[in-house]
Amino acid sequence: MSETAPRNRPENPATEPAAGTPRTLGARGGTAPAATDRPRRGGGDPGSRGRTTIADGVVEKIAGMAARDVVGVHAMGGGLARTFGVVRDRVPGTRSVARGVKAEVGEVQTALDLEIVVDYGVSIADVARAVRENVIAAVERMTGLEVVEVNIAVSDVKLPDEEEESPEPRLQ
Repeated sequence: MSETAPRNRPENPATEPAAGTPRTLGARGGTAPAATDRPRRGGGDPGSRGRTTIADGVVEKIAGMAARDVVGVHAMGGGLARTFGVVRDRVPGTRSVARGVKAEVGEVQTALDLEIVVDYGVSIADVARAVRENVIAAVERMTGLEVVEVNIAVSDVKLPDEEEESPEPRLQ
């Protein structure tokens, strides 16, 4: 007696969907695997399709905010930049958080140069270390870029008896 495959079953069990797998009718009335069994178009994770570019200014703003959060940092930028910045900050909506920060952004890495003014009496080495740690953590967390270096230039020390460099308002 010879064995034959049943008429409504495929001869190759490897092409048969597993028991309990939903089946749908094909265009000619036969059965076809459900749409969930079909391969997805485009391949891979949808979040990895395409490129994301991050402008230097974005990284500079993130680093500037993170540096200002460190205790002992009085201001950012050199003397002339701070003078112009104080005037610019008085105009609503123009405060430059990136003042004193220069970023070079590549595809996966970034390098930063910061110019800071520290408060008198603080350990400059400790402030610089805290600024590096805070800036690296913020930039890497927010951008996904690897921060390869953070160079810090201390351009001034704010003495307790020094006046702020803000211009006096003029009365007319």
